[in-house]
Amino acid sequence: MLKKGRSYQDTATAFRWHVSTSYNIGVDICDRQPATATALICRSARGAVREYSFGDLKRMSNKLANVLAAKGLRRGDRVGILLPQAPETAVAHIAVYKSGMIAVPLFTLFGADALEYRLRTSGCRALIADANGLSKVAMIRDRLPDLKLVLSIDGKGPGAEDYHALVARAFESFQPAPTRADDPALIIFTSGTTGPPKGALHAHRVLLGHLPGVELPHEFFPQKGDLFWTPADWAWIGGLIDVLLPSLHHGIPVLAYRAQKFDPEEAFRLLARHRVRNAFMPPTALKLMRGIGHSPHAADCRLRSIGSGGETLGEELLAWGRETFGLTINEFYGQTECNLVIGNCAGLMEVRAGSMGRAVPGHRVGIVDADGNELPDGTEGHIAVKRPDPVMFLGYWNDPEATARKFVGDWLLTGDRGRRDAEGYFWYVGRDDDVITSASYRIGPGEIEDCLSRHMSVAMAAVIGVPDPIRTQSIKAFIVLRPGYEGTPALSREIQDFVKTRLAAHEYPREIEFVSALPMTTTGKIMRGELRAREAARRQGVQDG
Repeated sequence: MLKKGRSYQDTATAFRWHVSTSYNIGVDICDRQPATATALICRSARGAVREYSFGDLKRMSNKLANVLAAKGLRRGDRVGILLPQAPETAVAHIAVYKSGMIAVPLFTLFGADALEYRLRTSGCRALIADANGLSKVAMIRDRLPDLKLVLSIDGKGPGAEDYHALVARAFESFQPAPTRADDPALIIFTSGTTGPPKGALHAHRVLLGHLPGVELPHEFFPQKGDLFWTPADWAWIGGLIDVLLPSLHHGIPVLAYRAQKFDPEEAFRLLARHRVRNAFMPPTALKLMRGIGHSPHAADCRLRSIGSGGETLGEELLAWGRETFGLTINEFYGQTECNLVIGNCAGLMEVRAGSMGRAVPGHRVGIVDADGNELPDGTEGHIAVKRPDPVMFLGYWNDPEATARKFVGDWLLTGDRGRRDAEGYFWYVGRDDDVITSASYRIGPGEIEDCLSRHMSVAMAAVIGVPDPIRTQSIKAFIVLRPGYEGTPALSREIQDFVKTRLAAHEYPREIEFVSALPMTTTGKIMRGELRAREAARRQGVQDG
């Protein structure tokens, strides 16, 4: 889509969207590709490697689509996909899109409570999972009345049918549903920055809308010999639509491998061994790789581009990237509702440390006030995106009021504040809400506080982010205990484990402070801003002391 001009301005001026009325993600990323071309290179935890062609994906996705239809699923039904980076994950997405159904990707590290909320809210009628996910779903199955079908890729289990056995018996021929570009295709849940997580509903066109935002920071991807990998889970928008789907759209193979825990030395080995050319690396992953010092595998890496987003990259990290890989790491910006709308491209323009870059061609990004009026360059305001825009979500699932609040006129408010300089570079200032950015995950406090309140000892809880040298922020919980409980180190560990198993490992509070009361507004809302101010003052006092 994106053609390189002599300058950023030439490139942006020449850009035109090409979004046809009829469009289907599954057909686009699978059926129209050369059957013999490599689509996936899957590496197991034990090091075994198996390649899958686009022809393999077409055959397997057609079979799965026929299975879903035979089980009574119909166009518009929601299908949960609770799988790691694996061939079945890509096949599931393709089959769901081809069927005109709506995919609901789910993070494999979610606990039972987090899964229940998302499955119930989206009304999933089917779920495709592995044995790990199946064990969690078994705990909540009786609270999911809409869930009629569960398929396990690890064989038949409690309440689940054998995915591979059913697919093996299904017909290979399938007629994809005729979908329009504006038809719904995908629900990705937000981090829940203002209340519970919301399901951002995206249309099939969202992939086309992402392409310029992938192509720019990856130095006009694709190029001959490109191969993409990310340690980010394919359940997140960064792993799914920043890497997997756009690569397959362009006929570029994707390396599928995600360890349970990120290992920086292993990442170096993986990049070198598979001669990865393009990578989306969250800033925390880059910091951990930098932290191990010199890796003997660094010299064997053949990276052409690294894109990173979620946190601002500093000059030190940019310098490390140039020294280690011989390239400039290009930062980009977006959010679940409207992703990849600002970015850098070192081959086209100056990369300024601390800046998110310029508006990606095709997107109108501005700084506006609370009434939607554009502000002069250099003035702080709301970072906003103008509609219509093909990358923009259709709305929050079953929540028109929240959707309406997201807009002021035709401007979508991201919830972030920033400024734009005279050359069009955007600079991040901070959040309007209470989002916590930890290890590149955007985490809302509401879901964690809700989980904490379910522990028998907790009367009230509030969660904020505190500075962390590796993760940018870590999670701290302030807890008011019920009568009869004492705030001991043992209780802190018990509460931390409680959150780990019910939400996710990246969402548990690494610090817990037991308090007698929480600051509240007159209407009973927790004043997290006051907690942040207290914590900042306390830490400054410790530092000064």
